[in-house]
Amino acid sequence: MNYFDYAATTPVDPESLQIFRTVSEEFWGNPSSLHDIGGKAQHLLSKCREKLSTMLGVPAKGIYFTSGGTEGNHLALVTLATSRRTKGKHIIIGGAEHSSLHSSAGFLQDLGFSVTKVPLNSKGLIDLERLEASLSDQTTVVSIGHVNGEIGTIQPLHAIKDMLSNRDVLLHSDMVQSFGKIDITEYASMVDSFTLSSHKIYGPKGVGALYIHPGLDVSPMIPGQTHEDGFRGGTVNLPGIAGFVTAAEKSLHSLRTSHYMELRTHFISRLEERLQGQYTLYEAPSHAQLSHVIGLGIHGLEGQWLMLECNRRGFSISTGSACSAGSQDMSRTLGSMRVSSRAGKEFIRISFGRDTGMDQAGALADTLADIHDAHKYP
Repeated sequence: MNYFDYAATTPVDPESLQIFRTVSEEFWGNPSSLHDIGGKAQHLLSKCREKLSTMLGVPAKGIYFTSGGTEGNHLALVTLATSRRTKGKHIIIGGAEHSSLHSSAGFLQDLGFSVTKVPLNSKGLIDLERLEASLSDQTTVVSIGHVNGEIGTIQPLHAIKDMLSNRDVLLHSDMVQSFGKIDITEYASMVDSFTLSSHKIYGPKGVGALYIHPGLDVSPMIPGQTHEDGFRGGTVNLPGIAGFVTAAEKSLHSLRTSHYMELRTHFISRLEERLQGQYTLYEAPSHAQLSHVIGLGIHGLEGQWLMLECNRRGFSISTGSACSAGSQDMSRTLGSMRVSSRAGKEFIRISFGRDTGMDQAGALADTLADIHDAHKYP
């Protein structure tokens, strides 16, 4: 099977898996226990936190290990919003954020908060004018993901931070899709909060991290918890955390940006050669586009059917975020971009990984073209 769904998940790196096993066997104590076995595990947990903080250029005190990006986003948005409710009860999120942020925003609405969802423009970038117009004296938190998980557009976090700098508004960013693909150091130190996930960067599933600037006066979403400095409940997944940090270190040392750009260029060139414009590519200008992710629609073919047909021919692609799999609704990203219903149904996502080869990318383009030529509807 030729795998082109790395934006959904990645295989576990062998080195990360080995670390996971070693820690499971040798550091199995509960880090919160006061005896020597627990102390040994606590020491390793602290080392993992320090190593990740060094990679990101942020204080270790602000890093909390979680079960992944979804939990991190829930904790971040709800914690920041409820901790500042005396200032105001208005939050803003991007219209194409991950489903975890939309569900968190819905939870806050039930608590009496008002929520504004800012759409994307035709290039898949946040509408900055609409964002600025949405700000009010009651606004306390803005949440804009760094990289869109469905089409790979890189959002202008610097411009957003500048917009908020004199307004006493916190900025959270879901960096799950950017971490390990591009250098996020400058952005990590700029925002007030961000989330990461292990399984997007060849680490174990069920692990992630949330950063909240330690200088902020915030209270845990659920008080009285004993793990992660009282920020979340449940014994920490130390083997997973060690595997995550190992995978993160390896990913950051081999970003291979040019490799992904060559794959993208080759795939699109081959698709154009075969289909000659009978498709729509959803992308931003090159400086604001992650090469790893390609969002497109092939004219005349429904995306879900095309995905299944590709699977039958040995190619794994997707129709958008795996967290929305099975939904008959249009891609949240395309909906936010105001794409037509028909075009939305044609959407597919292709995402490259470090093992993707040029021959594979070319073969996928040929397969998509062959399917189009044989099965297009009027």
